Amino acid sequence: MIHLFEKGSDPSAPTLVLFHGTGGNEHQMVPLAKEFSPGSSVLSLRGNVLENGMPRFFRRLAEGVFDEADLIFRTQEVKDFLDQAAVEHGFDRDNLVAVGYSNGANIIGSLLFHHEGVLKGAILHHPMVPRRGVAIPELKGLPVFIGAGTNDPICPRPETEELTGLLSDAGADVMLHWESFGHQLTNSEIDTAVQWFRKNFA
Repeated sequence: MIHLFEKGSDPSAPTLVLFHGTGGNEHQMVPLAKEFSPGSSVLSLRGNVLENGMPRFFRRLAEGVFDEADLIFRTQEVKDFLDQAAVEHGFDRDNLVAVGYSNGANIIGSLLFHHEGVLKGAILHHPMVPRRGVAIPELKGLPVFIGAGTNDPICPRPETEELTGLLSDAGADVMLHWESFGHQLTNSEIDTAVQWFRKNFA
């Protein structure tokens, strides 16, 4: 996968794995990583799917309707890439915290739904439920931050609450933070996520 890697100054800090939203790239989320953890190594991915020329991490059939077969394939693709990148770049595979927005948050959610122990923590900005009717791996104590919009037209409130419930029922320690700015990623949402990160991983 196309990506960038920046080695951090603190080898004990989690490596931050960044996943952009639709139309983003591997550079889009990097400034956020510095806010979360200035000493962390950063691995930022570009999605392998194009939708009208815009990078994504998996295909969709319509707004809010995922191509489930492609989602499963791309989730495995990302998991395999993380395994390989840990060897290539020399970071601790067991100390990864993923940060994603929108489509990027959805692929992180899918990783959690399909692969036990794949991440040490996750920050999901405006995610949806990746799949329904599947057995979610044990997520006991896994810290997860969800940032959502009370008036988000893409991720309605019940969708957010359903995802929170599914992750919590699997054992994750979920913090749900609400904003009222639709699907936008606001500074106040980022600030709250940064505080949450430092409480859990500092």
